[in-house]
Amino acid sequence: MKSLPNILTSMRLVLALFMFLALAAAAGAVPGLSDHLEPSVQFGLQRWALYAFVIAAVTDFFDGWLARKLNAVSVWGAILDPIGDKVLVCGAILGLMSQGAQPLVVLPAGLILFREFTVSALREVGAGKGVKLPVTMLAKWKTTLQLVALAFELFVAAWGAFGLPDDPGLRNPMTYVAHGLFWLAALVTLITGAQYWEQTRKALVE
Repeated sequence: MKSLPNILTSMRLVLALFMFLALAAAAGAVPGLSDHLEPSVQFGLQRWALYAFVIAAVTDFFDGWLARKLNAVSVWGAILDPIGDKVLVCGAILGLMSQGAQPLVVLPAGLILFREFTVSALREVGAGKGVKLPVTMLAKWKTTLQLVALAFELFVAAWGAFGLPDDPGLRNPMTYVAHGLFWLAALVTLITGAQYWEQTRKALVE
């Protein structure tokens, strides 16, 4: 039972890869696999990609909760968990871009990717200097906000795949909600990135 949290985290990585490949295939970006796809197959890939994303996002809560509940916190789990989060978020953003995302999504998507890679580099450099960057509560909320916002964005991008009517009165409000959440996620992401940067700077000059 104590291996269950790590199994869930590993499953998140597998689901993230499946989600990205499904979205890439639906966009016609996988040579030999996505050539001349029927619309029904493309829609199916978009739906399964969203399902995989939602399941993977849910595991992000349960693996940490189970690790604490089962007293199964491990070094391997501590390494895998943030990797799983970043792979899922970055994979979803790249998959979203492949669907021809709207211009309003491009800037926050780029900012989130920039922050994630920057903080990963800070952690790597800091580890070599003996500097630890513990995950803050705001950073945990940041991940949750990113996942919720991306779920909305992927849903809006796959609107037709769910057989929903192309009614502006229905689709536009959902699009505004998705974009608003995504911009909010980008703002919180940048704030946490600045906090980690400042923590690292102070630790290195001491």
